[in-house]
Amino acid sequence: MSSPDDPRITAATAADIDAVTDLWVALARGQRDHGSGILAERNRGAVRESIARHVVVGELLVARVGGEAVGFVDFSVDRGGYERDHVRGTVGNLFVAPEHRGEGIGSALLAAAERGLREAGADVVGLEAMAANERAREFYRAHGYEPHRVTFTKAVDAAGSDADAPADG
Repeated sequence: MSSPDDPRITAATAADIDAVTDLWVALARGQRDHGSGILAERNRGAVRESIARHVVVGELLVARVGGEAVGFVDFSVDRGGYERDHVRGTVGNLFVAPEHRGEGIGSALLAAAERGLREAGADVVGLEAMAANERAREFYRAHGYEPHRVTFTKAVDAAGSDADAPADG
C-alpha cells in the first residue's frame, strides 16, 4: 500500500508549468557548479514556453511527493532529417530537488521516460550530462547508459587563440 508521501510519476498538465519552470531554474543554477554557461533566471520565459510545449505533446513527466512537484523529466523522439538504423529517443532534462535525492525518484522518472519513448517507437535512448557532474554520470552509468559522444569546448580569448596556428596558403 502506498502512502501519500510516496513518489508519484504523472504526466504533466498545464497546472504544472510554473512549478516545473521553477524546478528547471533550480536545475540550471546547479549546473553552473559543473561549468554550464546557462543563466537560469534569464531563461525563465523561454523555458516556460518550452515546458508548455512538452506538456501539450505529452513529453513531460512530474514526480510528486505529498502532491508537491519535486522532480521532472522531459523527453522526445528524434524526428530529425537524418536517416538512421534506429529510432532515437532523447531525455532532455531530468531533475530531482536536492532534498529528495536518494529516494529513487530520479530512477522512477528515468524509467517512465524510457517507457514513454519505447511506446513512441524509440529503440535507443540518448541523453547528456555535464562532464564535471560525476554524480549524474554515475547515475546514468548505473542505469545502463554508456558514453557515446564527447563534446569539447574552449574559451576564445580576445587576442585570438589561433595566433599560433599555421597560416593557410
